[in-house]
Amino acid sequence: MTTNITPTEANTPRPATEVEAPAVPGKRRRVLLKLSGEVFGAGKLGVDPDTIRDIAKQIASTVDQVEVAIVVGGGNFFRGAELSASGMDRSRADYMGMLGTVMNCLALQDFLEQAGVDTRVQSAITMGQVAEAYIPRRAIRHLEKSRVVIFGAGAGLPYFSTDTVAAQRALEVHADVVLMAKNGVDGVYTADPKKDPTAVKLDHLSYDEAMARDIRVMDQTAFSLCKDNNVTMLVFGMEGEGNVARAILGEDLGTLVTP
Repeated sequence: MTTNITPTEANTPRPATEVEAPAVPGKRRRVLLKLSGEVFGAGKLGVDPDTIRDIAKQIASTVDQVEVAIVVGGGNFFRGAELSASGMDRSRADYMGMLGTVMNCLALQDFLEQAGVDTRVQSAITMGQVAEAYIPRRAIRHLEKSRVVIFGAGAGLPYFSTDTVAAQRALEVHADVVLMAKNGVDGVYTADPKKDPTAVKLDHLSYDEAMARDIRVMDQTAFSLCKDNNVTMLVFGMEGEGNVARAILGEDLGTLVTP
């Protein structure tokens, strides 16, 4: 993520209306939250119960105010691209990664229900004993009934990242914003802050600016989906007390990326 942006440009105040809930009377804010597999494992293989419990409690605190759909990754179990690089067939490796996302879905569902939240898991791969089939209209109906919907198994097809799935699901359920939770960084910077001490955090960024300055917010397919369909995105850091709940509720944090 390298570009030439001055601190003045980076800290230009974002328009206040861009983070507000929709103005339609009686309509609640609807968000699509993307959680990476690394979040579930706290940087390790498998799932970390304490981390998932904390995320579930934060989500639970928002369900009466906001409709929440979630896409989860599976990198704490398998990464299809990495397995493929080791010689495994890419399609088979990707399907293994999709199954890993479903395991994370079930873990999050369990902790959400312990927190008193009605939850549904929808899978793009049929597995009726543990999840519903992915049906957009059914997902919307669950959201309207204040149920949290967790989408698993990616797109059900190889070669698609969960970033792309997050953008696609957000469009299909008519989410107002995509929330991209990140580990180790609290937003989008002009350069990698771990390598460049002069990197400046951006409060607001447009898709055209990100493309012109070669700032990688997400994978290119997902980025194009969001840009072409006028999707608003918030990139925020997982670290910080209550950051997941704050992002869901529309508070001012991270970097807002807009059409």
